[in-house]
Amino acid sequence: MALRRAFRMDSPAAGPGLPRVPLPVLYALLAALATAANIGAQDLLLRLYHGPWHVAASVALGTGTGLVLKYVLDKRYIFRFRARNAAHDARTFVLYVSAGVLTTALFWLSEWTFDHAFGGDRLMRYAGAVLGLAAGYWLKYHLDKRYVFRGGGAGAQA
Repeated sequence: MALRRAFRMDSPAAGPGLPRVPLPVLYALLAALATAANIGAQDLLLRLYHGPWHVAASVALGTGTGLVLKYVLDKRYIFRFRARNAAHDARTFVLYVSAGVLTTALFWLSEWTFDHAFGGDRLMRYAGAVLGLAAGYWLKYHLDKRYVFRGGGAGAQA
């Protein structure tokens, strides 16, 4: 029930080439894809780099990777938003990133809390990252819907 209200099940969740699926399911799948990209980028960097600030560097790389992928996926498949031009797309991306500052802080806090609480265990740090990302993505959807993708795009649906 709460999910139905939170995600408005009557929204046109299907994007080009995708079957119609309930919006919460589609959003969860795309968030899982962005989460996998984030964790994958972190893990790759940690396997290649063992120097100072290796954890912070991996978190930054993972965050950037997940952010760009999630923006592209949300814009196209969740909000069906088409920017009018490159400048409009850039402004929309800045709004998207701004809305993500709070959610990124939540994700980082969760990941680093697990990292310190479990003595630097990589799998537990990733568990904290996934937990923080899940909570952050839920909040991010609501922020994006209200402040970022408000129907101003060329093909956006109100």
